[in-house]
Amino acid sequence: MRILVALGGNAILQHTEKGTADEQFRNVRHACVQLAGIIKDGHQIVVTHGNGPQVGDILLRDEMAKEVLPPMPLDVCGAESQGMIGYMIQRSLREELKLWHMDTRVATILSETVVDPGDEAFTKPSKPIGPFYTASEASELKETKGWTMVNDSDRGYRRVVPSPRPLSIVETPTISALLQSGVVVIASGGGGIPVAEGVDGAIRGVEAVIDKDLAAAVLASSVKADMLLMLTDVDNVFLDYAKPTARPLERLTRADCIKYLEQGQFAEGSMKPKVEAAVSFIDAGGRVASISSLAGARQAVVLKAGTSISA
Repeated sequence: MRILVALGGNAILQHTEKGTADEQFRNVRHACVQLAGIIKDGHQIVVTHGNGPQVGDILLRDEMAKEVLPPMPLDVCGAESQGMIGYMIQRSLREELKLWHMDTRVATILSETVVDPGDEAFTKPSKPIGPFYTASEASELKETKGWTMVNDSDRGYRRVVPSPRPLSIVETPTISALLQSGVVVIASGGGGIPVAEGVDGAIRGVEAVIDKDLAAAVLASSVKADMLLMLTDVDNVFLDYAKPTARPLERLTRADCIKYLEQGQFAEGSMKPKVEAAVSFIDAGGRVASISSLAGARQAVVLKAGTSISA
């Protein structure tokens, strides 16, 4: 079975950690134990991942060094984080596979995700990124750079950028060719580098952040994956999450997902995009989606852990 595995942010960086290279390598190596196990079980995998904290650190470094070095645009920062995390995963996974006596090739593909420049998200920036600023700094950035700034939970002001819906992955033919030759591919990290086609037909980077789960569904459909496996920090999808009435769900149909989404059961920026991604994957012809904890990954593949979603 071909499986698109989407690693959550906790697989790379824990909330209490500083984000050192050693910490991130340690977390990634732990995740790769599960990935190698899935491969050992006879499945072919494509790996994607989050990059929120890493892009945040890159933007903060740019801000702190702006008097010495020119800050990079958001698409370039996304590419930088893809390369860094891809390197960590490919090196760690290759080392883990050797312990299983498997000489499997692993490669990272810097991936561009096409969005519609007319997407209404560009008129309603909503995704907070980067460091916090004072009110006066925010006012200056709004004036000099045209950024949209918001007060983030009274902790300070942050830049918000559009989060348009992903349409396609530019590198799909390359990724498919590598999969055909038996390579484990790491692609579309952090939702991919956001790009749009101009009136002249040229592809250019845009200032946006793409939801990694929705992009994972697009990639999974593009490479004809049988399963979309989204790994996060909870064992299941829950109804009434964090309430006394909370209860885990083991099996969902597409219709169930739509009903619960309409009821507002799933949190924005957390479980909601994962359930939406599952629906999108099923609608595009995918067999099954599964949402599970990292520890339950191998069991989730055979639908003995996590929450499975089918047509």
